[in-house]
Amino acid sequence: MRYQISGKQIDVGDALQTHVKGELEETFGKYQQRPTDATVIFSRDAHNLACDAVVHLSTGLNVQARAQDPDNIYAAFEKCREKMDKQLRRYKRRLKDHHKDRTAPVEYAAAPSYVLAADEDEWESHDDAGLQPIIVAETELRVPTLSVGDAVMQMELAGAPMLVFRNEKHGGVNVVHRRDDGNVGWIDPRNLG
Repeated sequence: MRYQISGKQIDVGDALQTHVKGELEETFGKYQQRPTDATVIFSRDAHNLACDAVVHLSTGLNVQARAQDPDNIYAAFEKCREKMDKQLRRYKRRLKDHHKDRTAPVEYAAAPSYVLAADEDEWESHDDAGLQPIIVAETELRVPTLSVGDAVMQMELAGAPMLVFRNEKHGGVNVVHRRDDGNVGWIDPRNLG
C-alpha cells in the first residue's frame, strides 16, 4: 500500500508516520480489505489539531474520515481511525460478500463539474437569453459505475451528502442522496421521455 502522510503547517515526524502506517494496516487487515493507497493530512483547524484520511480500496471504494483533538495529534488520528473502523465494521458483510463476484475494480468515467456564482446579481445578461450563471471554477468529477447498493455504501463510506454514478444495470446516470428525514433518496431518470 502506498502512503502519503503530510502536514499543513505541522511537522509530521517519523514516529507519527510509523504509527499511522501500523494502525491503518491493523485496521484494514482486521476486515480483510486490500487498500491500494492512503492519504493522511494533519492540519490546524482554529485551536484544534485535525486529521483527514482517505483510503482507496482495491474494490474501487473509498473510506474517508475527519477528526479533531484540541491537544494531541495522535489523539486526532486515533479518533479518525476509529471512525474509519466503525464504517468498515458497519459494512463488513456487504464489503466482503458483495464484491466476491467483482473481478475488476470499479470503472470510472470523467465528467465536467462546475461551480457557479452564488449571487444572481453578478450573472451575465444576454438580451433575450435571460440571465446566465457565471462559472467560478471548473473541475473534473469521477463518475463510478456501480449498483445502487454499492452507490449508497460508497456515499456513506465517504460521508458525502450525495453521489452521482452510472448504474451498472442499464448504464444510465443516477444519483443517490441523503434526505432531510435521514433516509436515502435515489434518482433514476431513465424513464423520462
